[in-house]
Amino acid sequence: MQTSVENLALVWASIDQLCSGLQDDQWDLPTGCPGWTVRDHLSHLVDYEARALGRPVPGHDPGSLPHVKNDLGRANEVGVDLRRPRAGTEVLGEFRAVTAERLAGLAGLTDQDLAGPTMTPGGPGTVADMLTLRVMDCWSHEQDIRRAVGRPGDCDTAAAAQAVEYFTGLLPYVVGKRAGAPDGSKVSFRIGGRDPVAVEVSGGRGKLAADPGEATVTVDIPVATFAALMGGRTDVPDDAVVAGDRELGRRVLESMGVLP
Repeated sequence: MQTSVENLALVWASIDQLCSGLQDDQWDLPTGCPGWTVRDHLSHLVDYEARALGRPVPGHDPGSLPHVKNDLGRANEVGVDLRRPRAGTEVLGEFRAVTAERLAGLAGLTDQDLAGPTMTPGGPGTVADMLTLRVMDCWSHEQDIRRAVGRPGDCDTAAAAQAVEYFTGLLPYVVGKRAGAPDGSKVSFRIGGRDPVAVEVSGGRGKLAADPGEATVTVDIPVATFAALMGGRTDVPDDAVVAGDRELGRRVLESMGVLP
């Protein structure tokens, strides 16, 4: 099984290759994250990994921006807005430098290091938990760029599989809580041709089912579309196929935007 560090190396190399082929005007294309261009996604990754290296938060005030809705958005905007005047190729150079430095530091982590406590965006966790989140986040932003520039891909790698596994763990919350699926119902997801996973609901709570068969709803969905839905993006392709209870299926799809 690939480790999170290996998967970060994979997805960062894929992002590098993708962005190396962009034309000047493609850096300013809008994406499914309101207010963010292709350049902004790469700037966000540069900023996050630089902070993970211990570099200070830039002394920059992005001002009031209509797409910023909360404290996390304001914090993310500092390093993004700082880089908006820069050429995309300059930001790509920063990305290469900061990810190389990060990989050099991560390569020496021991099992004890990975089990160590740290604060993640979801609350207290371990270093391993944080690295899983980084794989999911980096891969998701790669998909944002790919949709914007019309170059789909990187959905069959180990990094993509780790991101999908992370999102799959959130499906009980999506189905049971957000979509309000009734007790006794079961929603089965077939994500990009992978073996189906299902959520069954009991006592108002969803849980992953041992048997995905005999579902109330089945959702057949490409990997990239699944990621866009879970990320609450505005450019989600309309290519999910729902069978069974279509009304419940619609509620499930509308409830999948769980990431801030």
